[in-house]
Amino acid sequence: MSKFVITGGAKLSGEIEVRGTKNFALKIIPASLLSKEKMIVSNMPEIEDTKRSLELLSSLGSKISKDSDKYIIDNSEVKETTLSSDIAKKFRASVMFVAPLLARFGEVKFPHPGGCVIGAGSRPIDLFLEGYQALGAKVSHKDGHYIIKADKLKGCEYFFTTVSVTATESLLMAASLASGTTVLKNCAMEPEIEELAVYLNRNGAKIEGAGTPIIKIEGVKEIGAGDIEIMPDRIETGTFAIMAAATNSELLIKNCRPENVQILLEIFKKIGINFEAGEFSILIKKTEKFTSYNIKTHEYPGFPTDLQSPYTMLMTQAHGSALIHETIYDRRLLFSDLLAQMGANIIMCDPHRIVVNGPTKLQGKELTSPDLRAGITMILAGLIAEGKTTIDNIYQIDRGYEQIDSRLRSIGAKIERVTD
Repeated sequence: MSKFVITGGAKLSGEIEVRGTKNFALKIIPASLLSKEKMIVSNMPEIEDTKRSLELLSSLGSKISKDSDKYIIDNSEVKETTLSSDIAKKFRASVMFVAPLLARFGEVKFPHPGGCVIGAGSRPIDLFLEGYQALGAKVSHKDGHYIIKADKLKGCEYFFTTVSVTATESLLMAASLASGTTVLKNCAMEPEIEELAVYLNRNGAKIEGAGTPIIKIEGVKEIGAGDIEIMPDRIETGTFAIMAAATNSELLIKNCRPENVQILLEIFKKIGINFEAGEFSILIKKTEKFTSYNIKTHEYPGFPTDLQSPYTMLMTQAHGSALIHETIYDRRLLFSDLLAQMGANIIMCDPHRIVVNGPTKLQGKELTSPDLRAGITMILAGLIAEGKTTIDNIYQIDRGYEQIDSRLRSIGAKIERVTD
């Protein structure tokens, strides 16, 4: 087992480049199944979750090769429609394979998707199942597997009772090859959804309104494939910005889209963190003192739940009290106990709200990463803590952050990967 050992107190400087976004890569890989043509993917994040996704795609019969930094995906000979339980149960995004398989082959069999404690089997997939049924599919469950069949998906009108990114993307893909018109309402509006629609439209799909609450899809008989560059990761962008602010460092964040983290940058303005945003970069400047600010997580363009954990850590260094209200995931605030072990002054109001009082000095501790976003937060906390911080279960961190230890060392962080 590997772990990270971090020595706190080092000042960071220089520049760091944002990698391709996990949340888009995990949708574009299964989206390749909509076509028999070859897809060429660049800027793929080399992380555990994309490795699992490509592994699952390969198990279906896909031919995957790599030329320099580009992946070539050929699904022309794919015939398998049953998702491997051994692979699918390892990551939540395995559910994204269901829609394209159903749309192209008319049937799919799969286990309940897995993942970390935030995205594990307790998270329901009822929105997905209801959506497929609205498109004319029949759903059954046998021996721990869902079985979905449809001779031909048919366009429908479907209203999401809960805003869901992955359900929106799934029904968008399924409806692209359905007969007739589909209108999806109360859709999620994340940039990754719009990016997916742009790619599909470029290859023959007819999708309007992606990135808005109402999406209209005219089904087509077939969809082609082509080149796609994975967009920069907005969560990694925001995480690096928070890291620079918390360590009082000047850091240039490159290859990003500042407009996709506008909510965080607006908060930075309010609390006194100095920065300059360019077209594809953000320069975080040294800030000796900044104030607390309340947040409430919300679907895009609101404050992203995936940045809540790092932001909570940032508030331990702010002057004042901040109310953190998590509205998306029930268990996401439980990680705050790890910050409290390091010396943070945090009051748990209820499972969805905490109050962070700052500033407080953090002390290095031996910790275990409970999930992806809490894991990266423990790294950030270790960078500003006194002494050494040891983090176990770093597989959860590797799931979403490519070579994070070597990248942080390149800007001055004292972090090592140690194998027992």
